[in-house]
Amino acid sequence: MGIYRRKEIIVFDLDGTLAESKGVIDNEMLDLLEELLKIKKIAVITGGAYPQIEKALLSRINISEPFLSNLYLFPTDATSFYRYENNTWTNIYKEDLELEGKEKIIKALKESMDEADYQKYEKTYGEIIEDRGSQITFSGLGQQAPLEEKLKWDPNQILRRKIIKAFEKRIFNYNAKIGGSTSIDINRKGIDKAYGIKQIEKTLNIPIDKMLFIGDALFEGGNDQAVIRTGIETIAVKEPKETKKIIQKIIL
Repeated sequence: MGIYRRKEIIVFDLDGTLAESKGVIDNEMLDLLEELLKIKKIAVITGGAYPQIEKALLSRINISEPFLSNLYLFPTDATSFYRYENNTWTNIYKEDLELEGKEKIIKALKESMDEADYQKYEKTYGEIIEDRGSQITFSGLGQQAPLEEKLKWDPNQILRRKIIKAFEKRIFNYNAKIGGSTSIDINRKGIDKAYGIKQIEKTLNIPIDKMLFIGDALFEGGNDQAVIRTGIETIAVKEPKETKKIIQKIIL
C-alpha cells in the first residue's frame, strides 16, 4: 500500500463500496474515513443525488471542521459538486438537464419499460422514475427499497438491459446505463464516472496520476468501469468490508 499513501486524493464510489446499497455508513467505516481525512483528501462520486450522500454520510460524520475541507462530494456522476465552505456544505456547480430534455427522457423511458414488459410490483418503495435534476433515474422497486428486496430483483440485469436497449432505439442524445442494484441512470451523452474523474481533476486541480479510485463495480458493464478510461489507478472491492481493509492499510 506504500504507493497509495503517495496519492493526493482517494476517490470512492458510495453504494456497495462505502455503504450497502442506499444504506448508511456504519460506525467502523465512519471512524476509518475520519482518520483518512486527517491525512488525505477524499472524494465521493456516485450516481445518486446529493440527498443520498446527506443520508448515507453527512448525517453520520462527526469530525472537526478543518478536516471537513478535505472532503469533496460529486453526486450524479459529478454533474454537481459540493464542498465544505463557511461552516456549511455548499453547491459549487450543478449541470441540470433542461425541462424539454427531461420530458423526452421520461416519455422514452416509460415506453421502453412497457416494451421490455416491466411489471410494477404491488408494493413499491418511493419513486420508480426520479428526477435528480442533472439525471433521470429508474429504480425497479422504488428508490427506498430494502436491500434484501433489491438483491432479489433483476439480479442478472436482464430486464434493465432490455429497457436500455428499447430506450436507445427511441432517443439518441442521452445515455442510459445500469446504476445500482435496481436502477438505470440516464444522463447526457458522455456523462459517466470517467467524466466525473475529469471533473475532479479540473475542479480540484489534482492530476489523475495523484488519484486512487476504489469501487465495487469496475467489472465489465459495471457503473464504475468507465473510470478505467481515464488511466486512474483503481482497486476493485466486492463490499464495504473490503474497503475498510484497504483504508486501514493506507492509514497504517
